[in-house]
Amino acid sequence: MEYNREAAVDYAREWALSRNPAYYDFEKIGGDCTNFASQVLYAGAGVMNFTRHYGWYYISLNDRAPAWTSVEYFARFLTTNEGAGPYGSFIPLYNALPGDFIQLSFDGIGYQHTLVVLESNGLPTPDNILTASHTYDSIDRAVDTYDYVRLRLIHIEGVRERGL
Repeated sequence: MEYNREAAVDYAREWALSRNPAYYDFEKIGGDCTNFASQVLYAGAGVMNFTRHYGWYYISLNDRAPAWTSVEYFARFLTTNEGAGPYGSFIPLYNALPGDFIQLSFDGIGYQHTLVVLESNGLPTPDNILTASHTYDSIDRAVDTYDYVRLRLIHIEGVRERGL
């Protein structure tokens, strides 16, 4: 099924500068960026993957998949998922679409921050892709305003109601 990019972006715009009380705020225990990204993704996908440990789901603070809140697990889930829920791939930045996700590396070793793509003005580049995020709460912030070493784009290709 199709990923609803408009619903994802609408959710991001509504909650970028506040917190949805239906979800725990991870701000003080490691950051809330990927939790927020997962909420946005769920708003556009509407399907979670309840596979224990390797899926992508949120029921409560103590009952969630690592991919819901971890930058690296979020990327791994999306780019390897063959089961229910959203799936995607790493593609060049100039292919960014609203509702996709950009992850930033601040140290050049791993990735530490997840951004939601809201829009791009022209051919997508770091100076014209506008994003939203939590932890560093922002809305309509250009990617090039972050001090990062490298980035990667996760393009959402679709959503499966069940596994292959």
